[in-house]
Amino acid sequence: MRHPADNRPRTGGTATEGAFPLRQFILKTHSRCNLACTYCYLYAGPDHGWRDRPRTAPDAVTRRTAERIAEHAVTHRLRDVAVVLHGGEPLLGGADALAADVGLIRRTVPADCAVHASVQTNGTLLTADRLRVLRDARIRVGVSLDGGLPAHNAARVDHAGRPSWAAASAGVRLLAETAPEAYGGLLCVVDLAHDPVEVYESLLAFRPPRMDLLLPHGNWTAPPPGLPASADDPAPYGSWLSAVFDRWWDAERRETRIRLFEECVALLLGLRSPVERLGLQPFTAVVIETDGSIEQVDSLKSAYEGAAATGLDVFRNSFDDALAHPGVAARQAGLAALAATCRACPLVTVCGGGHYVHRYREGSGFRNPSVYCADMALLIRHIARRLAEAAAPAAPAPAASRVRREAP
Repeated sequence: MRHPADNRPRTGGTATEGAFPLRQFILKTHSRCNLACTYCYLYAGPDHGWRDRPRTAPDAVTRRTAERIAEHAVTHRLRDVAVVLHGGEPLLGGADALAADVGLIRRTVPADCAVHASVQTNGTLLTADRLRVLRDARIRVGVSLDGGLPAHNAARVDHAGRPSWAAASAGVRLLAETAPEAYGGLLCVVDLAHDPVEVYESLLAFRPPRMDLLLPHGNWTAPPPGLPASADDPAPYGSWLSAVFDRWWDAERRETRIRLFEECVALLLGLRSPVERLGLQPFTAVVIETDGSIEQVDSLKSAYEGAAATGLDVFRNSFDDALAHPGVAARQAGLAALAATCRACPLVTVCGGGHYVHRYREGSGFRNPSVYCADMALLIRHIARRLAEAAAPAAPAPAASRVRREAP
């Protein structure tokens, strides 16, 4: 299925004129997973491309990827890049292999270009030895959990249907206790079935330095759980997230950082946001699959078969070629890529039209408002009200009270 052409603005002049260089390179180091989460959009979704790819990236793919990253860094004079080791489950290939991949990239890029490396794991394969290797290689570790209690993670099971909670929770505790300097944080997908404050507080027990709350990937053709919303609760995800925001915002001290909330606050204050979920900043990430294919991010695979494909690979193509791909260009086009409804919305500079993949509708592509439009509007307005309350000057005390306080 081809992406509708009218949803992909073309760049003018040379292929990459006006394009923003790529800064995040997501390396698929292992194309399989030891879990079979029942909601997984990658392995249980409409795109089955993973079946035809090697389980691990051959050495030739890794070497050529490192050279392409270095080439891009030189061309665009990049002072830093982010390398994210991903899967599947990247630790199925071993921590030593991950450290070797990062070491190769760091030796290949220019000396003045820093490589910020991280790995995203389900936590079940974390051991003291593996954490030591990752820490020594300066690879930060992020762990995916649906919450801090076994019931929250009922859908995260292995291929025999057995729960993964015991191994995952043990891995996160080991990370927090033995390698805190490598602890990148926790990633949690919102589940309306669970109380928002309970989920948040249960995750705090793992002492995460930061937390990311993600909306389930869905779209207008295949809506996420709970949508379309009922008349009684027209924005259930917005209400869920607002409850967590209030608990996080009202705490006596900042217990952890929550990326979604910090991004929203920054945008409301007129600052920039570095990720695509909010704001109008250009998208600058790309995926390198285990066979060397260059693809857009995995979340697109929740829309339809081949949605993330570009037809490019690291052996034949540079990352500048990826910048010229119309799908990547559309995600760097800002307001021009949005539906008319979004362009006219007063929240557009904060919302940015919502996550790109959540805009998809079969037959009209991605030039639609997000399926979470009402939810994001509720959350943004809620956070704006809380900011306004915090910025409002305290009411002056009555004159009589001031006299009493000022008396000797």
